[in-house]
Amino acid sequence: MDELRTVADLVADHLDGIAGRPVWRPMPGEERAWLTGQELPETGRPLDELLADTREHILPYPMGNGHPRFFGWVNPPPNRAGVLVEPLAAAFNPSCAGGDHAGPHLERTVVRWLAELTGFPHPPGGGLLTSGASMATVICLAAARQRAAAADGWDVRRDGLSGRAPMVLYVTGEGHSCLHKAAELLGLGARHVRTVPVDEAYRMDVAALRRMIAEDLDAGLRPFCVAGSAGTVNSGAVDPLDQIADVAASYGIWFHVDGAYGALGVLAGEAAPHYRGLDRADSLALDPHKWLGVPVGCGCALLRDPGAARAAFSLVPSYLVDDNAGDLGWFAEYGPEQTRPFRALKTWATLSHLGRRGVKDLVEHTSGLARTLAAMVEAAPDFELLAPVTTSITAFRHIPCAGRPTGRPTERPTEGPTEGLDALNRAIPYAVQARGNAFITGTRLGGRDALRACFLHPDTTEADLAVLLEEIRLAAKDL
Repeated sequence: MDELRTVADLVADHLDGIAGRPVWRPMPGEERAWLTGQELPETGRPLDELLADTREHILPYPMGNGHPRFFGWVNPPPNRAGVLVEPLAAAFNPSCAGGDHAGPHLERTVVRWLAELTGFPHPPGGGLLTSGASMATVICLAAARQRAAAADGWDVRRDGLSGRAPMVLYVTGEGHSCLHKAAELLGLGARHVRTVPVDEAYRMDVAALRRMIAEDLDAGLRPFCVAGSAGTVNSGAVDPLDQIADVAASYGIWFHVDGAYGALGVLAGEAAPHYRGLDRADSLALDPHKWLGVPVGCGCALLRDPGAARAAFSLVPSYLVDDNAGDLGWFAEYGPEQTRPFRALKTWATLSHLGRRGVKDLVEHTSGLARTLAAMVEAAPDFELLAPVTTSITAFRHIPCAGRPTGRPTERPTEGPTEGLDALNRAIPYAVQARGNAFITGTRLGGRDALRACFLHPDTTEADLAVLLEEIRLAAKDL
Protein backbone atom coordinates (compact mmCIF):
# COMPACT_ATOMS: atom_id res chain seq x y z
CA MET A 1 0.00 0.00 0.00
CA ASP A 2 1.40 3.35 -1.05
CA GLU A 3 -0.24 4.99 1.95
CA LEU A 4 1.88 2.92 4.33
CA ARG A 5 5.03 4.21 2.66
CA THR A 6 3.68 7.74 3.04
CA VAL A 7 3.10 7.11 6.75
CA ALA A 8 6.66 5.85 7.13
CA ASP A 9 7.95 9.03 5.51
CA LEU A 10 5.78 11.18 7.78
CA VAL A 11 7.05 9.38 10.87
CA ALA A 12 10.68 9.66 9.77
CA ASP A 13 10.34 13.36 8.93
CA HIS A 14 8.64 14.05 12.25
CA LEU A 15 11.27 12.26 14.34
CA ASP A 16 14.26 13.59 12.42
CA GLY A 17 13.13 17.21 12.58
CA ILE A 18 12.05 17.48 16.21
CA ALA A 19 15.16 19.12 17.63
CA GLY A 20 15.02 21.94 15.08
CA ARG A 21 11.41 22.88 15.79
CA PRO A 22 9.88 24.73 18.74
CA VAL A 23 9.45 22.46 21.74
CA TRP A 24 5.77 23.41 21.89
CA ARG A 25 3.55 26.14 20.56
CA PRO A 26 -0.01 27.17 21.42
CA MET A 27 -2.58 25.82 19.01
CA PRO A 28 -4.29 28.51 16.89
CA GLY A 29 -8.00 28.85 17.45
CA GLU A 30 -8.91 27.83 13.93
CA GLU A 31 -6.89 24.63 14.22
CA ARG A 32 -8.49 23.77 17.54
CA ALA A 33 -11.89 24.41 16.01
CA TRP A 34 -11.05 22.11 13.07
CA LEU A 35 -10.00 19.30 15.39
CA THR A 36 -12.98 19.56 17.72
CA GLY A 37 -15.75 20.54 15.34
CA GLN A 38 -15.63 17.91 12.59
CA GLU A 39 -18.78 16.12 11.51
CA LEU A 40 -18.71 12.40 10.80
CA PRO A 41 -18.51 12.00 7.00
CA GLU A 42 -21.55 10.50 5.37
CA THR A 43 -19.35 8.46 3.06
CA GLY A 44 -15.85 7.20 3.63
CA ARG A 45 -12.86 9.39 2.75
CA PRO A 46 -9.81 8.22 0.76
CA LEU A 47 -6.72 7.33 2.75
CA ASP A 48 -4.57 9.91 0.97
CA GLU A 49 -6.95 12.69 2.09
CA LEU A 50 -6.76 11.50 5.68
CA LEU A 51 -2.98 11.55 5.55
CA ALA A 52 -3.01 15.04 4.08
CA ASP A 53 -5.19 16.25 6.96
CA THR A 54 -2.88 14.54 9.42
CA ARG A 55 0.14 16.29 7.91
CA GLU A 56 -1.55 19.70 7.93
CA HIS A 57 -3.62 19.75 11.12
CA ILE A 58 -2.13 17.21 13.55
CA LEU A 59 1.61 16.75 13.12
CA PRO A 60 2.42 20.48 13.52
CA TYR A 61 0.99 20.51 17.06
CA PRO A 62 2.64 17.81 19.17
CA MET A 63 2.70 17.69 22.95
CA GLY A 64 6.41 18.45 22.74
CA ASN A 65 7.79 15.49 24.64
CA GLY A 66 9.94 14.31 21.75
CA HIS A 67 12.18 17.39 22.04
CA PRO A 68 15.43 17.27 24.06
CA ARG A 69 14.37 20.40 25.97
CA PHE A 70 11.02 19.01 27.09
CA PHE A 71 11.26 18.78 30.87
CA GLY A 72 7.57 18.61 31.76
CA TRP A 73 5.63 16.03 33.76
CA VAL A 74 7.00 12.47 33.21
CA ASN A 75 6.67 12.12 29.45
CA PRO A 76 9.66 10.83 27.50
CA PRO A 77 10.29 10.71 23.77
CA PRO A 78 9.31 7.41 22.16
CA ASN A 79 12.05 4.88 21.76
CA ARG A 80 12.46 4.38 18.02
CA ALA A 81 12.46 0.60 18.28
CA GLY A 82 9.01 0.83 19.84
CA VAL A 83 7.83 3.18 17.10
CA LEU A 84 9.19 0.82 14.46
CA VAL A 85 7.14 -2.20 15.56
CA GLU A 86 3.95 -0.44 16.65
CA PRO A 87 2.37 -0.70 13.17
CA LEU A 88 3.05 -4.44 13.24
CA ALA A 89 1.10 -4.81 16.48
CA ALA A 90 -1.76 -2.91 14.86
CA ALA A 91 -1.56 -5.10 11.77
CA PHE A 92 -1.65 -8.28 13.88
CA ASN A 93 -4.44 -6.81 16.03
CA PRO A 94 -4.60 -9.75 18.44
CA SER A 95 -6.25 -9.90 21.82
CA CYS A 96 -3.58 -10.85 24.33
CA ALA A 97 -6.04 -12.11 26.91
CA GLY A 98 -4.43 -15.52 26.49
CA GLY A 99 -4.10 -18.37 24.06
CA ASP A 100 -1.26 -20.03 22.22
CA HIS A 101 -0.01 -17.20 20.00
CA ALA A 102 2.92 -14.80 19.99
CA GLY A 103 1.41 -12.02 22.11
CA PRO A 104 0.91 -13.76 25.47
CA HIS A 105 4.16 -15.71 25.23
CA LEU A 106 6.17 -12.56 24.51
CA GLU A 107 4.44 -10.80 27.40
CA ARG A 108 5.73 -13.46 29.79
CA THR A 109 9.29 -12.62 28.77
CA VAL A 110 8.79 -8.84 28.92
CA VAL A 111 7.30 -8.99 32.42
CA ARG A 112 10.19 -11.16 33.60
CA TRP A 113 12.70 -8.69 32.13
CA LEU A 114 11.08 -5.79 33.94
CA ALA A 115 11.18 -7.69 37.22
CA GLU A 116 14.85 -8.51 36.68
CA LEU A 117 15.74 -4.89 35.90
CA THR A 118 14.12 -3.60 39.09
CA GLY A 119 15.30 -6.48 41.27
CA PHE A 120 11.73 -7.53 42.07
CA PRO A 121 11.04 -11.23 42.79
CA HIS A 122 9.41 -12.93 39.82
CA PRO A 123 7.51 -16.16 40.34
CA PRO A 124 5.96 -17.70 37.21
CA GLY A 125 2.97 -15.61 36.20
CA GLY A 126 3.95 -12.83 38.60
CA GLY A 127 2.84 -9.86 36.55
CA LEU A 128 1.10 -8.48 33.51
CA LEU A 129 1.22 -5.46 31.23
CA THR A 130 -1.50 -2.83 31.59
CA SER A 131 -2.56 0.44 30.00
CA GLY A 132 -0.45 2.28 32.56
CA ALA A 133 0.44 2.40 36.24
CA SER A 134 -3.04 3.64 37.14
CA MET A 135 -4.54 0.32 36.01
CA ALA A 136 -1.59 -1.57 37.49
CA THR A 137 -2.35 0.09 40.83
CA VAL A 138 -5.99 -0.99 40.67
CA ILE A 139 -4.84 -4.58 40.10
CA CYS A 140 -2.33 -4.50 42.96
CA LEU A 141 -4.69 -2.91 45.48
CA ALA A 142 -7.49 -5.29 44.46
CA ALA A 143 -5.13 -8.18 45.16
CA ALA A 144 -4.29 -6.62 48.53
CA ARG A 145 -7.97 -6.18 49.37
CA GLN A 146 -8.70 -9.78 48.35
CA ARG A 147 -5.92 -11.12 50.57
CA ALA A 148 -6.97 -9.03 53.56
CA ALA A 149 -10.57 -10.20 53.33
CA ALA A 150 -9.52 -13.84 52.95
CA ALA A 151 -7.25 -13.52 55.99
CA ASP A 152 -10.28 -12.29 57.96
CA GLY A 153 -12.39 -15.22 56.76
CA TRP A 154 -14.64 -13.69 54.10
CA ASP A 155 -14.80 -13.18 50.35
CA VAL A 156 -14.91 -9.57 49.20
CA ARG A 157 -15.91 -10.55 45.66
CA ARG A 158 -18.94 -12.44 46.93
CA ASP A 159 -19.95 -10.25 49.86
CA GLY A 160 -18.73 -6.76 49.01
CA LEU A 161 -17.52 -4.34 51.67
CA SER A 162 -20.81 -3.53 53.36
CA GLY A 163 -20.93 -4.29 57.05
CA ARG A 164 -17.21 -4.91 57.37
CA ALA A 165 -14.60 -2.89 59.18
CA PRO A 166 -13.39 -0.18 56.77
CA MET A 167 -10.13 -1.08 55.05
CA VAL A 168 -7.42 1.57 55.32
CA LEU A 169 -4.70 2.48 52.83
CA TYR A 170 -1.62 4.49 53.90
CA VAL A 171 0.17 6.84 51.49
CA THR A 172 1.97 10.16 51.81
CA GLY A 173 0.78 13.45 50.39
CA GLU A 174 3.55 13.04 47.81
CA GLY A 175 2.07 9.72 46.65
CA HIS A 176 0.54 9.58 43.19
CA SER A 177 -3.12 10.41 42.70
CA CYS A 178 -3.68 7.02 41.06
CA LEU A 179 -3.51 5.48 44.54
CA HIS A 180 -6.44 7.61 45.66
CA LYS A 181 -8.39 6.85 42.50
CA ALA A 182 -7.81 3.13 42.95
CA ALA A 183 -8.99 3.26 46.56
CA GLU A 184 -12.17 5.07 45.52
CA LEU A 185 -12.78 2.75 42.58
CA LEU A 186 -12.38 -0.32 44.80
CA GLY A 187 -14.98 0.99 47.24
CA LEU A 188 -12.61 1.80 50.10
CA GLY A 189 -13.65 5.44 50.32
CA ALA A 190 -11.45 8.51 50.22
CA ARG A 191 -11.72 9.04 53.98
CA HIS A 192 -10.02 5.70 54.54
CA VAL A 193 -6.91 6.76 52.65
CA ARG A 194 -4.58 7.97 55.39
CA THR A 195 -2.07 10.68 54.52
CA VAL A 196 1.18 9.84 56.26
CA PRO A 197 3.47 12.82 56.99
CA VAL A 198 6.79 13.19 55.21
CA ASP A 199 10.22 14.21 56.46
CA GLU A 200 12.36 17.13 55.30
CA ALA A 201 13.31 15.22 52.15
CA TYR A 202 9.64 14.48 51.31
CA ARG A 203 9.98 10.79 52.26
CA MET A 204 7.44 8.88 54.32
CA ASP A 205 7.77 9.34 58.08
CA VAL A 206 7.88 5.69 59.15
CA ALA A 207 7.39 6.41 62.86
CA ALA A 208 4.20 8.29 61.99
CA LEU A 209 3.08 5.39 59.80
CA ARG A 210 3.49 2.91 62.66
CA ARG A 211 1.62 5.20 65.04
CA MET A 212 -1.27 5.73 62.58
CA ILE A 213 -1.70 2.00 61.98
CA ALA A 214 -1.84 1.34 65.73
CA GLU A 215 -4.42 4.10 66.20
CA ASP A 216 -6.61 2.74 63.40
CA LEU A 217 -6.50 -0.77 64.85
CA ASP A 218 -7.56 0.61 68.21
CA ALA A 219 -10.44 2.40 66.45
CA GLY A 220 -11.69 -0.88 64.96
CA LEU A 221 -10.51 -0.20 61.40
CA ARG A 222 -8.73 -2.68 59.13
CA PRO A 223 -5.33 -1.52 57.86
CA PHE A 224 -4.74 -3.54 54.70
CA CYS A 225 -2.06 -1.82 52.60
CA VAL A 226 0.74 0.73 52.78
CA ALA A 227 1.95 2.26 49.52
CA GLY A 228 5.48 3.58 49.35
CA SER A 229 6.93 5.58 46.48
CA ALA A 230 9.98 4.59 44.48
CA GLY A 231 10.31 8.06 42.97
CA THR A 232 7.55 10.63 43.46
CA VAL A 233 6.43 12.82 40.58
CA ASN A 234 6.87 16.07 42.53
CA SER A 235 10.50 15.70 43.54
CA GLY A 236 11.63 12.17 42.70
CA ALA A 237 11.88 11.25 46.39
CA VAL A 238 12.14 7.56 47.27
CA ASP A 239 10.45 6.52 50.50
CA PRO A 240 12.43 4.45 53.05
CA LEU A 241 11.19 1.20 51.55
CA ASP A 242 13.08 -1.16 53.82
CA GLN A 243 11.68 0.46 56.95
CA ILE A 244 8.17 0.50 55.48
CA ALA A 245 8.54 -3.21 54.70
CA ASP A 246 9.38 -3.81 58.38
CA VAL A 247 6.21 -2.03 59.48
CA ALA A 248 4.04 -3.85 56.94
CA ALA A 249 5.49 -7.20 58.00
CA SER A 250 4.97 -6.49 61.70
CA TYR A 251 1.27 -5.78 61.13
CA GLY A 252 0.72 -8.37 58.40
CA ILE A 253 -0.47 -5.85 55.80
CA TRP A 254 0.26 -5.63 52.08
CA PHE A 255 3.25 -3.53 51.02
CA HIS A 256 2.79 -1.91 47.61
CA VAL A 257 5.39 0.22 45.85
CA ASP A 258 4.45 2.88 43.33
CA GLY A 259 7.38 2.81 40.93
CA ALA A 260 5.46 4.12 37.93
CA TYR A 261 8.08 6.73 37.19
CA GLY A 262 11.03 5.94 39.38
CA ALA A 263 11.43 2.18 39.87
CA LEU A 264 14.17 1.96 37.25
CA GLY A 265 16.16 4.54 39.22
CA VAL A 266 17.50 1.58 41.16
CA LEU A 267 19.91 1.08 38.23
CA ALA A 268 21.71 4.38 38.91
CA GLY A 269 24.67 3.67 41.14
CA GLU A 270 24.31 6.75 43.34
CA ALA A 271 20.58 6.18 43.88
CA ALA A 272 20.60 2.40 44.38
CA PRO A 273 20.92 2.52 48.22
CA HIS A 274 17.68 4.51 48.40
CA TYR A 275 15.81 1.54 46.90
CA ARG A 276 16.79 -0.97 49.58
CA GLY A 277 13.68 -2.94 50.48
CA LEU A 278 12.03 -2.74 47.06
CA ASP A 279 12.44 -6.49 46.70
CA ARG A 280 10.39 -7.00 49.89
CA ALA A 281 7.22 -5.48 48.45
CA ASP A 282 4.13 -7.55 47.72
CA SER A 283 3.51 -5.60 44.52
CA LEU A 284 5.16 -3.03 42.30
CA ALA A 285 3.55 -0.80 39.68
CA LEU A 286 5.77 0.66 36.99
CA ASP A 287 5.43 2.29 33.60
CA PRO A 288 7.65 1.15 30.72
CA HIS A 289 6.17 4.11 28.84
CA LYS A 290 7.94 6.50 31.22
CA TRP A 291 11.69 6.15 31.76
CA LEU A 292 12.12 3.47 29.08
CA GLY A 293 10.31 5.46 26.41
CA VAL A 294 8.04 2.63 25.29
CA PRO A 295 5.32 4.32 23.20
CA VAL A 296 2.23 5.08 25.29
CA GLY A 297 0.52 3.21 26.79
CA CYS A 298 2.22 0.43 28.64
CA GLY A 299 2.27 -0.11 32.38
CA CYS A 300 3.11 -3.18 34.40
CA ALA A 301 1.90 -4.79 37.62
CA LEU A 302 4.44 -7.07 39.29
CA LEU A 303 3.24 -9.40 42.05
CA ARG A 304 5.10 -11.49 44.58
CA ASP A 305 2.05 -13.78 44.78
CA PRO A 306 0.24 -13.82 41.42
CA GLY A 307 -2.46 -15.98 42.98
CA ALA A 308 -3.76 -12.96 44.89
CA ALA A 309 -4.52 -11.10 41.66
CA ARG A 310 -6.02 -14.20 40.09
CA ALA A 311 -8.27 -14.63 43.11
CA ALA A 312 -9.34 -11.00 42.77
CA PHE A 313 -10.18 -11.08 39.06
CA SER A 314 -10.48 -14.55 37.54
CA LEU A 315 -13.82 -15.10 35.85
CA VAL A 316 -13.80 -17.56 32.95
CA PRO A 317 -17.05 -17.97 31.02
CA SER A 318 -17.66 -21.26 29.26
CA TYR A 319 -16.82 -19.86 25.84
CA LEU A 320 -13.33 -18.91 27.04
CA VAL A 321 -12.36 -22.14 28.77
CA ASP A 322 -8.93 -23.20 27.48
CA ASP A 323 -7.91 -26.68 28.57
CA ASN A 324 -4.44 -26.08 27.15
CA ALA A 325 -3.71 -22.88 29.08
CA GLY A 326 -1.59 -24.58 31.72
CA ASP A 327 -1.37 -23.77 35.41
CA LEU A 328 -1.06 -20.01 34.86
CA GLY A 329 -4.25 -19.63 32.86
CA TRP A 330 -4.87 -16.50 30.81
CA PHE A 331 -3.64 -12.98 31.48
CA ALA A 332 -7.28 -11.89 31.52
CA GLU A 333 -7.67 -13.74 34.82
CA TYR A 334 -5.25 -11.38 36.58
CA GLY A 335 -6.87 -8.03 35.83
CA PRO A 336 -10.07 -6.31 34.68
CA GLU A 337 -9.26 -6.26 30.95
CA GLN A 338 -10.62 -9.07 28.80
CA THR A 339 -9.55 -7.79 25.39
CA ARG A 340 -5.89 -6.83 25.79
CA PRO A 341 -3.73 -5.16 23.08
CA PHE A 342 -0.32 -6.40 21.98
CA ARG A 343 1.64 -4.17 24.39
CA ALA A 344 4.45 -6.66 24.66
CA LEU A 345 5.77 -6.12 21.13
CA LYS A 346 6.79 -2.47 21.54
CA THR A 347 8.08 -3.15 25.04
CA TRP A 348 10.12 -6.14 23.91
CA ALA A 349 11.54 -4.15 20.98
CA THR A 350 12.49 -1.22 23.23
CA LEU A 351 14.17 -3.37 25.85
CA SER A 352 15.92 -5.50 23.24
CA HIS A 353 17.19 -2.42 21.44
CA LEU A 354 18.51 -0.82 24.61
CA GLY A 355 19.77 -3.92 26.37
CA ARG A 356 20.51 -3.95 30.08
CA ARG A 357 23.52 -1.66 29.58
CA GLY A 358 21.50 0.79 27.50
CA VAL A 359 18.76 1.01 30.13
CA LYS A 360 21.33 1.61 32.86
CA ASP A 361 23.12 4.24 30.76
CA LEU A 362 19.82 6.05 30.10
CA VAL A 363 18.92 6.10 33.78
CA GLU A 364 22.37 7.29 34.84
CA HIS A 365 22.54 9.96 32.12
CA THR A 366 19.17 11.47 32.96
CA SER A 367 19.72 11.23 36.72
CA GLY A 368 23.08 12.94 36.22
CA LEU A 369 21.37 15.80 34.41
CA ALA A 370 19.05 16.31 37.38
CA ARG A 371 22.02 16.52 39.73
CA THR A 372 23.82 18.90 37.38
CA LEU A 373 20.81 21.21 37.21
CA ALA A 374 20.59 21.12 41.01
CA ALA A 375 24.22 22.25 41.23
CA MET A 376 23.56 25.04 38.73
CA VAL A 377 20.54 26.15 40.73
CA GLU A 378 22.48 26.20 43.99
CA ALA A 379 25.25 28.22 42.36
CA ALA A 380 22.86 30.87 41.02
CA PRO A 381 21.69 33.76 43.22
CA ASP A 382 18.24 33.87 41.61
CA PHE A 383 17.24 30.23 42.05
CA GLU A 384 16.56 28.03 45.06
CA LEU A 385 16.69 24.22 45.24
CA LEU A 386 13.62 22.86 47.04
CA ALA A 387 14.40 19.15 47.43
CA PRO A 388 17.34 16.77 47.27
CA VAL A 389 17.79 15.02 43.93
CA THR A 390 17.37 11.25 44.07
CA THR A 391 16.14 10.30 40.60
CA SER A 392 15.87 12.44 37.46
CA ILE A 393 13.69 15.26 38.78
CA THR A 394 14.92 18.64 40.03
CA ALA A 395 12.49 20.76 42.06
CA PHE A 396 13.39 24.42 42.45
CA ARG A 397 12.05 27.95 42.10
CA HIS A 398 13.00 31.32 40.70
CA ILE A 399 13.59 34.11 43.21
CA PRO A 400 14.56 37.28 41.31
CA CYS A 401 15.55 40.31 43.39
CA ALA A 402 15.22 38.49 46.70
CA GLY A 403 18.40 36.46 46.56
CA ARG A 404 18.72 32.84 47.52
CA PRO A 405 17.80 31.82 51.08
CA THR A 406 20.66 30.49 53.18
CA GLY A 407 18.95 27.20 54.09
CA ARG A 408 19.82 23.92 52.44
CA PRO A 409 17.13 22.30 50.25
CA THR A 410 16.19 19.87 53.01
CA GLU A 411 15.52 22.72 55.46
CA ARG A 412 12.00 24.07 55.13
CA PRO A 413 11.36 27.72 56.01
CA THR A 414 9.50 28.47 59.23
CA GLU A 415 7.29 30.93 57.35
CA GLY A 416 5.70 30.56 53.93
CA PRO A 417 6.87 32.44 50.85
CA THR A 418 5.32 35.73 49.85
CA GLU A 419 2.22 35.59 47.73
CA GLY A 420 4.07 37.38 44.95
CA LEU A 421 6.85 34.80 44.78
CA ASP A 422 4.31 31.98 44.65
CA ALA A 423 2.38 33.77 41.92
CA LEU A 424 5.53 34.30 39.89
CA ASN A 425 6.57 30.67 40.00
CA ARG A 426 3.01 29.59 39.27
CA ALA A 427 3.02 31.73 36.11
CA ILE A 428 6.51 30.86 34.87
CA PRO A 429 5.83 27.40 33.36
CA TYR A 430 3.30 28.54 30.77
CA ALA A 431 5.35 31.63 29.99
CA VAL A 432 8.37 29.42 29.29
CA GLN A 433 6.29 26.96 27.25
CA ALA A 434 4.85 29.74 25.07
CA ARG A 435 8.33 30.95 24.15
CA GLY A 436 8.94 27.58 22.46
CA ASN A 437 12.57 27.08 23.48
CA ALA A 438 12.02 24.84 26.51
CA PHE A 439 9.14 23.18 28.33
CA ILE A 440 8.82 23.01 32.11
CA THR A 441 5.93 22.41 34.46
CA GLY A 442 5.11 23.49 37.98
CA THR A 443 3.84 21.95 41.20
CA ARG A 444 3.42 22.62 44.93
CA LEU A 445 6.12 21.35 47.25
CA GLY A 446 6.25 21.98 50.98
CA GLY A 447 3.49 24.57 50.66
CA ARG A 448 5.37 26.54 48.00
CA ASP A 449 4.81 26.94 44.29
CA ALA A 450 7.70 25.24 42.55
CA LEU A 451 9.23 24.55 39.19
CA ARG A 452 10.12 20.96 38.36
CA ALA A 453 12.26 19.64 35.56
CA CYS A 454 12.03 15.96 34.71
CA PHE A 455 14.81 14.46 32.60
CA LEU A 456 14.02 11.42 30.46
CA HIS A 457 15.37 12.30 27.01
CA PRO A 458 18.59 10.49 26.06
CA ASP A 459 19.71 13.40 23.87
CA THR A 460 19.40 16.17 26.46
CA THR A 461 22.73 17.83 27.21
CA GLU A 462 24.12 20.13 29.90
CA ALA A 463 23.87 22.98 27.38
CA ASP A 464 20.10 22.42 27.35
CA LEU A 465 20.06 23.02 31.11
CA ALA A 466 21.64 26.43 30.66
CA VAL A 467 19.00 27.25 28.05
CA LEU A 468 16.29 26.23 30.49
CA LEU A 469 17.50 28.53 33.28
CA GLU A 470 17.91 31.44 30.88
CA GLU A 471 14.43 30.86 29.45
CA ILE A 472 13.02 30.98 32.97
CA ARG A 473 14.77 34.30 33.61
CA LEU A 474 13.59 35.78 30.33
CA ALA A 475 10.01 34.58 30.82
CA ALA A 476 9.93 35.93 34.39
CA LYS A 477 10.95 39.40 33.23
CA ASP A 478 7.81 39.65 31.10
CA LEU A 479 5.46 38.61 33.91
